[in-house]
Amino acid sequence: MLFKPKFFTLLQTGVSKQQLIKDLLSGVVVGIVALPLAIAFAIASGVSPEKGLVTAIIAGFIISFLGGSRVQIGGPTGAFIIIVYGIIQNYGLDGLLISTVLAGILLVIFGFLKLGNLLKYFPHPLIVGFTSGIAVVIFSTQIRDALGLEIDKIPSNFVDKWIIYSQNLQNINPAALIITLSTILIGVFWKKVSTKIPGSFIAIVITTLAVKFLEIDVATIETFFGEIPRNIAFNIPEINWNDIPNYLSPAITIALLGGIESLLSAVVADGMISGKHRSNTELIAQGIANIITPFFGGIPATGAIARTATNVKNGGRTPIAGMTHAVVLLLIMFFLGSLAKLIPMATMAGILIVVAYNMSEWRSFVSILRGSFFDIIVLITTFLLTILVDLTIAIQVGVVLSALLFMKRMADIAEKRITNTVDSDIIDNYDNLPKGVAIYEISGPLFFGSAKTYSEIIEEISISNKVLIIRMRHVSFIDSTGFQNLKSTLRIIQAKGVLVIFSGVSETLREDLVKNGIEKCIPEDHILDSFDKAIKLAEEKTK
Repeated sequence: MLFKPKFFTLLQTGVSKQQLIKDLLSGVVVGIVALPLAIAFAIASGVSPEKGLVTAIIAGFIISFLGGSRVQIGGPTGAFIIIVYGIIQNYGLDGLLISTVLAGILLVIFGFLKLGNLLKYFPHPLIVGFTSGIAVVIFSTQIRDALGLEIDKIPSNFVDKWIIYSQNLQNINPAALIITLSTILIGVFWKKVSTKIPGSFIAIVITTLAVKFLEIDVATIETFFGEIPRNIAFNIPEINWNDIPNYLSPAITIALLGGIESLLSAVVADGMISGKHRSNTELIAQGIANIITPFFGGIPATGAIARTATNVKNGGRTPIAGMTHAVVLLLIMFFLGSLAKLIPMATMAGILIVVAYNMSEWRSFVSILRGSFFDIIVLITTFLLTILVDLTIAIQVGVVLSALLFMKRMADIAEKRITNTVDSDIIDNYDNLPKGVAIYEISGPLFFGSAKTYSEIIEEISISNKVLIIRMRHVSFIDSTGFQNLKSTLRIIQAKGVLVIFSGVSETLREDLVKNGIEKCIPEDHILDSFDKAIKLAEEKTK
């Protein structure tokens, strides 16, 4: 069955009372975590705060109710900030709502066409490139509020923004700067005090009380947006059918980015709970959420990696946690919404700066810079295009560039005669293997086009075995996506107690494996140059 929500599957199998309590408590915690983020993402996107709350409530509930993941938490995310801001600038609020609905329709179509699996072919350097670029752009949008600068209109162009900032540095509001820095410090270090209540929530409480009772002269949400509505109303945007073609490009961008982000989040969650999400069901659920939410004033929504991880860490294991998080936000909006207007804009800026840092993936960025020249080109190109041009262009160019560079890489390999002198003892008959030992051979390069498929097969073969030997005699190279998928797979199968051994590893490939940190997942003495040695080690481990 193509559309099969996890929630309905779990209703059939049943949820224990103990797990239900864990899910409800996790939902409360995630709701508190989501509150400041929903408000901050809305403000940074150029819309009023309640639109972020509405999105987290309605889209968050639908994504959990109809989604293909047990633990996915949906809502507005930082990845959409620059897209939403750009659409608002060009087409206004109605244009954003129409673009979001069209994006939702596209996501539903992607799901019914079973395109969920195709999104796995996006190369890791491309994803890191545009994610890091988005982080830089988010940071740049927060400088005005972080420094308390009185600038009416901020240019959308990255370079122009910083020119305006530099021209107004003499007007820094020291109080706003102190609030921003305090928010950042609380956000970073509060986790050492408690992991249950987020630092961003604590920062909001402390700074808002300080500004209110000490009468500190800084801009607040009320200054910019006035009262925050405490109701959710149904509205139909004004549609000019002649302008529909103009909304297709932003809609495609929202759909692609939303699809990638949600499935990445679901994959990360799978690794944390040793589960398996339904990618096409997840896309359809995301699409339905983005079709319905705009009619209540919401903005684009997708799976949120940080909130999903928070859900898992707090014991959430069913969609009930995600639905509870939406209900908690609804109650906060109804009963405490009037207090949100007092939050300083500098506090929101501090929260988003921390979000930008967490989004930056700087460790992955640096790791890729140490790797293949081809991966570096894709990374840097996508990163710079995201910052200086446009995210849509960055993704398009990145995908085409990745394909072209892969073809170039394969052509270079074809020009050389590939010989394998280290694994001369080729055994095709595995009937006499030691009990509990499984073999899998990777034939050809482990690159972004094949990495996910290989990883899924390796994970499946490892079930019910003590040792898995992965033969690599024909692996000419592994790109960044291949390494990422391989390491994730190794963590999952080793968590199940399966011992992994690599055989037929050439010296060049071994150097690449070590350079990319494979020793964190598998001991170096399990990376062997011949199949004979691998079999001998497997026999020792299974005695």
